[in-house]
Amino acid sequence: MQHVELTITDHVATLALKRPEVCNALDSALIADLSLALSDVHQERRVGAVLITGKGDHFCSGVDLKAFAKVAELEPIDAQVKWFEVWRELTELCETILRFPKPVIAAVDGQAIGAGLAIALAADMIVMSDRAELTANAAERGLIGGLTAPLLSFRFGAAIAARMLLTGAPLDAAEAYRLGMCCEVVPASQIWIAATAWAKRCGAAPRESLQATKRMLNESIGETLLTNLTNGAATGATVCNTESAAEGIRAFVEKRIPQWP
Repeated sequence: MQHVELTITDHVATLALKRPEVCNALDSALIADLSLALSDVHQERRVGAVLITGKGDHFCSGVDLKAFAKVAELEPIDAQVKWFEVWRELTELCETILRFPKPVIAAVDGQAIGAGLAIALAADMIVMSDRAELTANAAERGLIGGLTAPLLSFRFGAAIAARMLLTGAPLDAAEAYRLGMCCEVVPASQIWIAATAWAKRCGAAPRESLQATKRMLNESIGETLLTNLTNGAATGATVCNTESAAEGIRAFVEKRIPQWP
């Protein structure tokens, strides 16, 4: 795995996103590597819990718009097929985390934006550093938060989802903790230690009860979540094929203010 660093310490598997030069932005290769890493630790008996984090100064800055900019230049029919493929990969990754039989902790240091935020929300718990921020700003790029919207609403309610998705304003760690979005805020130098402690605490319970509890939370209580993720992905792929989305992506790549059609 080129883009994910996997280590196992004291029954906790740490999966570190490893594209720090682009703030761990998600391209197809990173998505595939993270899915493979989750598969590797799924049946590993010595692993009781999983920690997802990022190398460098950020957790994950979302989809790598530079990597996908060429898709926006394709003919609409061809682009639509590609966008559905991209959203399918992201949806399957979030579903894998949600269905994962062991507790998953997201250790968020720096930025968690868009699809990066969705990965954190798919985890069972979030631990944040005091410099971390959570952002859902897809609308500012002419896109929609097709995965972040249902996950935010499921985890924290429609009011918080609307606030983040419609304004695009980031939430700092202190505000996220006040709203109950993370279970602890620590200095950046302590983020791995704190998240590992939560992972160990979860992983100490019998595996059968943990698996049953996760199924109850994410499949019974959240019975419509997976359907909403699928619907959100389909809508997200469709919106990606609009003129506004193409302009938003171009403006990001060219580092300028979008000129909306």
